[in-house]
Amino acid sequence: MKKYLSRLCTGVVLLLCVGTTAFAKEDTILKGIMIDQVDVSNMTRSEALAALESYEKQLGEQEISLGIGEEVVKVSLSEFGVAYSNDEVVDEALGVGRTGNVVKRYKDQKDVQKGGKVFALRWNADETLVRAFVEEECTKYDAEAQNASLSRSNGTFEFVAGKQGVVLDVDASADIIMEYLAGERTAGSSEVLQLSTKVTEPEGSAEELAYVQDLLGTFSTSFKTSGSKRSLNVNSGAKHIDGTVLYPGEQFSTYEVVAPFTEENGYAMAGSYLNGEVVDSMGGGICQVSTTLYNAVLRAELEVVERSPHSMTVSYVDLSEDAAIAGTYKDFKFVNSTDYPIYIEGYTTEDKKVTFNIYGKETRPDNRTISFESVKVSETPGTTVLTEDPGQPLGYRTETRASSGYVAELYKVVKVDGVQTERVKVNKSTYRGGNRVVTYGTAGDPVLSENLRAAIALQDEALADANIAPLLSTAAPAQ
Repeated sequence: MKKYLSRLCTGVVLLLCVGTTAFAKEDTILKGIMIDQVDVSNMTRSEALAALESYEKQLGEQEISLGIGEEVVKVSLSEFGVAYSNDEVVDEALGVGRTGNVVKRYKDQKDVQKGGKVFALRWNADETLVRAFVEEECTKYDAEAQNASLSRSNGTFEFVAGKQGVVLDVDASADIIMEYLAGERTAGSSEVLQLSTKVTEPEGSAEELAYVQDLLGTFSTSFKTSGSKRSLNVNSGAKHIDGTVLYPGEQFSTYEVVAPFTEENGYAMAGSYLNGEVVDSMGGGICQVSTTLYNAVLRAELEVVERSPHSMTVSYVDLSEDAAIAGTYKDFKFVNSTDYPIYIEGYTTEDKKVTFNIYGKETRPDNRTISFESVKVSETPGTTVLTEDPGQPLGYRTETRASSGYVAELYKVVKVDGVQTERVKVNKSTYRGGNRVVTYGTAGDPVLSENLRAAIALQDEALADANIAPLLSTAAPAQ
């Protein structure tokens, strides 16, 4: 009986001591408690929150490695807005050894002293930031499948095997990153997080491309009068198109293939049409390339999707046989409308001719021929316009040459055994004309200037010339 009373008294005293200790340090976290990888022993609530904030910032500086096929992209966690979301974990840590009856508190404290206790942080990321990063940065490594192709040398075709393509699955990859970021963080991890990709198979085979043997259409134009820079542009454009293989139903955009018009891409400044005037532009002369290709396509009888005439006539083909390209608003596009692949060969020669040949499988009858006829529907001659230049002296006179405007149509003529069976309109084109502009200088004697201006206002060239006749010896040469 005495022994029992002794143990009871000892237990009561011990419990009282435990309770006293607990209440004495109730504003700090017990020694041995961690939150994630942060030791918060003996910290107050505010100290623990500050420690977690520092940990979160430190964690944001860490990088994760994203695997995209064979490529690896590194990105800091801060770019994804990674942060923990359970601030209440600090209160939970403070509550260890503080809640429940005296016995539970004592047991909790002893458990912490013996083995410690770790609280987990719940991590999350900004899905908008994750998705934006995946779309803007990770898709840079997309590799489209390279279809089986052909090369041509010394009149012979050689087969070129295709390559698989690897394209990022944006949605699945964003989900993979979000799931990973919601898990536990490990400092200094060298793990590569593999993103989701889709493998695309190349189109074409040696058997299919073996059909490419026959010349379906060819056309050449001359650029003998072109200077060195325009000649360079024509040559570069032909090289960009040369070697193109189009499979049945595949569309070709001339602009997409020959652009961008930069020095790095083989182009120089040369004359081109802009708003009815000739101005220097990067890649000037490229329209001769698209025009030559257009005529080869017509003779191969492929489907033309988009074609625009120039604003003014060109010298290297007849009316309505041209195809202009300008920015993204004028393009020459066509489709391989045959049942077999086609190969486009483009080149220039030393005598300044550009040629396009289109090869494929000939399915048209041998006794059938086609030709093309340019028809001038109407012509609008340019008129004479008198203008003044007050910055030039009296006696100054220049003039530009007039050019006619035209409406024209192009027809395809089909013959079988030499007899015409069809005459089909291919297109209709409208070309702007240019006026003959005579410009007079009007700076000088007020009376003579006023008389000359009156003649200009009347658009009377004879009267204007009569006014400056005594001064024509000092006039600038006509342009």
